Amino acid sequence: MNKKILILGIAFSALMFTSCVKDLNVIPKDPNTILAGNLGDSAVYMTESLGKIYASFIISGQGSSGGDDIAASDGNFFTTTRALWNCQEITTDEAICAWGDVGIADLNTQTWSPQNPFLTALYQRLSLSVTYANEFIRNTNGKTDPIIVNYNAQARFLRALAYAWDMDLFGNPPFVTDLDGVGKFFPKQLDPDPKIGRAKLFNYIVSELHAIETKLPAPDKLSSQANQAACWMLLARVYLNAKVYTGTAKWDSCKIYCDKVVNSAAYQLATNYRQNFSADNDGKTNPEMIFAWAQDGIHTQGYVGTTFIIESSSDGTYINAPDLGLTSNTNWNGNRARKQFMNVLVDTLATYGNNPIPTNDPWFAKSKDKRVFLRVKKSLDIPSASSSGDYGIGVYKFWAKNANGTQSADYNAAFANTDFPVFRYADALLMRAEASHKLNNDAAAVTDINLIRTRAFGDASGNITAGQVTDQFLLDERGREFYYEAQRRTDLVRFGQFTDGSYKWQWKGGTFAGGTTDNHLNLFPIPGDEVSANPNIKQNSGY
Repeated sequence: MNKKILILGIAFSALMFTSCVKDLNVIPKDPNTILAGNLGDSAVYMTESLGKIYASFIISGQGSSGGDDIAASDGNFFTTTRALWNCQEITTDEAICAWGDVGIADLNTQTWSPQNPFLTALYQRLSLSVTYANEFIRNTNGKTDPIIVNYNAQARFLRALAYAWDMDLFGNPPFVTDLDGVGKFFPKQLDPDPKIGRAKLFNYIVSELHAIETKLPAPDKLSSQANQAACWMLLARVYLNAKVYTGTAKWDSCKIYCDKVVNSAAYQLATNYRQNFSADNDGKTNPEMIFAWAQDGIHTQGYVGTTFIIESSSDGTYINAPDLGLTSNTNWNGNRARKQFMNVLVDTLATYGNNPIPTNDPWFAKSKDKRVFLRVKKSLDIPSASSSGDYGIGVYKFWAKNANGTQSADYNAAFANTDFPVFRYADALLMRAEASHKLNNDAAAVTDINLIRTRAFGDASGNITAGQVTDQFLLDERGREFYYEAQRRTDLVRFGQFTDGSYKWQWKGGTFAGGTTDNHLNLFPIPGDEVSANPNIKQNSGY
């Protein structure tokens, strides 16, 4: 048996997508790792192999000897969820990072190039997850055991999710499935024309999700495992952005799959908004969580996911890591929001009158919207794009404690137990509200919106009327509900405000006041190393 063909420590001679990226060096970590050839010998092997695909989205690597799946100077730095968060958040008004690491300043100011290491890392990581999934699917296709059929469907869901992020971020990535052979070859895009290729990838993702819908488990409380509700949420989100991806809106389809989630009656809004971002946020105790990347301080250790968000937001001056539940007190003082997002999240005029700067209320305690977990730091303004994390608006939404402030069961001083939410029930309501608005049914939209706002305000005082439902309100409400959950860039692109000059924030485009940036930046570039090494890859326009 060829010990170079591995599932848990994959070391294919060509890693399909990523074989062409020169700085990707994936090597086997343990010679005793489960081999593709004996995957079906034990149910334990099957479960562990599927678990590897899930884990590839949140941690840097697995194995008895530890180590990263992708060689890097800091494996934690370039994990999928952490790199995705950077690309979705610090490129927008919701966050800016103070660190001087190569590539961060480019994301802060929307001045990135195909050589940006975070873009390369995210591209590689998504490709690696697809590779893991392809091998698992290839070795479980045609099985009739219900458990294996279920596992096969979950692997296909995870592959579809990786491709959905690829489509959203990079547009037209190389495309390989389990039907392609294992070997050394140059992968191709679905079409050399980026627009056509992206639309074809959209159609593939949708068809895959339709094909596996009934093979997945019914909606349940196991939020760390893909089920039918997760499938419906991914379909809804892909349809929500269909006009961006294909040029044709699919609002009816988006609403259909939101309806499926709501009508399943398996989920509801958590009474306490903070529970979604606490150590007890998993589906077993939180009725709102549909699908999340599982983290706990014992089994998923690493400065990744929610641990990264918490640590990078703590600063030692305005709030310490122990205040957020990590008593190792390693305040990184990196990420915070720009003041323009403060004005989205907080109705400063209504709350503070003619003096919107809350000099006497730095924690925004007067805000009636209880989704506000912000603090004014040294200054509302950030003097330069590389200024200390002491400037701007601190964001402390995620923490490592339970929602009631107690310590979690699997507590670790350094690593959070807080799962990273991918799909929450609140998103089913707000996606459906947006679809209803686009379908000229604001009466239905306002019902869903007010469910969200009643939870946020604790009563009906924040409710709105159908006449107040506008595109701008929907964008702002999504910002208020989902900030720091790695959705902001996608939402701004869909509403046409990511690059154009209609909405400016500090250091957008590299200027203090913020400026207009070119619309080619609505898509990230295919990494330069991939384009130069693979003759089948056409770079996105403008790069």
